[in-house]
Amino acid sequence: MAHTQHQFEFEIYDSDADLTRADQQLLAQARQLCEQAYAPYSHFRVAAVARTVAGHILHGTNQENASYPVGICAERTLLSALSSVYPGEAIDTIAISYHNEQGDSSQPASPCGICRQSLVEYEQRMQHPIRLLLSGQQGRVMIIRQATDLLPFSFTADDLLGK
Repeated sequence: MAHTQHQFEFEIYDSDADLTRADQQLLAQARQLCEQAYAPYSHFRVAAVARTVAGHILHGTNQENASYPVGICAERTLLSALSSVYPGEAIDTIAISYHNEQGDSSQPASPCGICRQSLVEYEQRMQHPIRLLLSGQQGRVMIIRQATDLLPFSFTADDLLGK
């Protein structure tokens, strides 16, 4: 029997004041865009704003519906829009923020499992790591260097092909 361990490093900042100007701007957009989310059931508004390698900025918000939980998360809305508007363009950084209308919004929140899988696949498809900035409406900011760090045992095309 063998024992292995998986670890990854990430950065935590007390506030956005310690981020680079470009990251501050991206996060500020995500925080502001939370208000555009359609979340009448969960009251948990999420926005994701991407900066591509080419410098394009695009965003997505979560979109719920009465057939709850059949909605789409902000991260997957963003990836769908990006694939349509800028096909084949790699993402450099995504800022993800949320506004919890029923509670605190000051701690970083991580993408759900489906979004992690989608981010990993996009990252692999573009052969470029996606850096993630995670934060609420204020407070701490967590920086993950690549999406695959959040889902080390992702199911990939290689699994389908038996590689």
